[in-house]
Amino acid sequence: MEPKSPRFVIAGQLRREYIILPSGEARLDVPGGNALYAAVGLAIWEPDPPPGIVARVGEDYPQEWLTQFTRRGLDTRGVRVLPQAVDVRTFAAYLSRIARATDDPVAHFARAGLPFPKAMLGYRDTSSVIDSRTRLLPISLRQGDIPPDYLDASAAHLCPLDYLTHSLLPAVLRQAEFTTVTLDPSPGYMNPTYWTDVPALVTGLTAFLPSEEEMRALFQGRSDDLWEMAEALAAYGCEIIVIKRGEGGQLLYDASARACWEIPAYPVRLVDPSGAGDAFCGGFLAGYRRTYDPLQAVLFGNISASLVVEGMGPFYALDSLPGLSEARLEALKQGVRRV
Repeated sequence: MEPKSPRFVIAGQLRREYIILPSGEARLDVPGGNALYAAVGLAIWEPDPPPGIVARVGEDYPQEWLTQFTRRGLDTRGVRVLPQAVDVRTFAAYLSRIARATDDPVAHFARAGLPFPKAMLGYRDTSSVIDSRTRLLPISLRQGDIPPDYLDASAAHLCPLDYLTHSLLPAVLRQAEFTTVTLDPSPGYMNPTYWTDVPALVTGLTAFLPSEEEMRALFQGRSDDLWEMAEALAAYGCEIIVIKRGEGGQLLYDASARACWEIPAYPVRLVDPSGAGDAFCGGFLAGYRRTYDPLQAVLFGNISASLVVEGMGPFYALDSLPGLSEARLEALKQGVRRV
């Protein structure tokens, strides 16, 4: 049977994750990556047809994982397997519920009293490397990576990717008549070096979804006021700015209504914070396309994140009790505050 064309497209990365959880427990070589968590965050609300993932991996990426993703209700036809090995390892150590380190894995495994995994030998943390304006990476997405029937969709989310990918794909999607495009920027270009480049990326987006850390890094030396930052970016032609603040919830700036909202994080028992921001973005896209209300979209994203962090791995959220997401959505509305 021919697979259904997706209504939603998620472009991003698939990774092999090595994580030390806040509990001190380690999860080694497990599937992750922003595209996977964003697709799950969306599928909580819109499982059918399956959201389409666009990503690049090497021939050393476990094929059984891709099979598992399909079995769990994701469309992986847009995952291009390159004919060479590609290092997609990611390391994170959660020092507390909110503090996260990505450098020096040897020290963090020692601190946790855990043996250092041989599969991590040679690992290099690239999270603080500034993006290139001219050089594509092996996992940078190209126009040809998008399956033709994915372009029949009308809504897409671009997960954190390199600057060149983010400067190319929105135009490709607009040419294909996508009416909703949301983007979560990468720390690799959310810094003063790219101050004059970011406006062009923001122009024409439906929503721009940075973290508080990324906004403060970009506006370093220019502003300390998050609302001022949001208004400045919206002025370049973006309807909605959402600033993700982890356990602090979200700030929403709705440019068309000139409205500012504070949304608290839904209170949960946190087990694994991995992918919370990406799951938020997937839920946001689902909520926006269901309601076309920016505030409702933030609530949807907030609940997606709450379901993901309560268990280990991206798929825990898809096994939640029927009706739980809707019940949490109703409860969360009581905490919303207009500023």
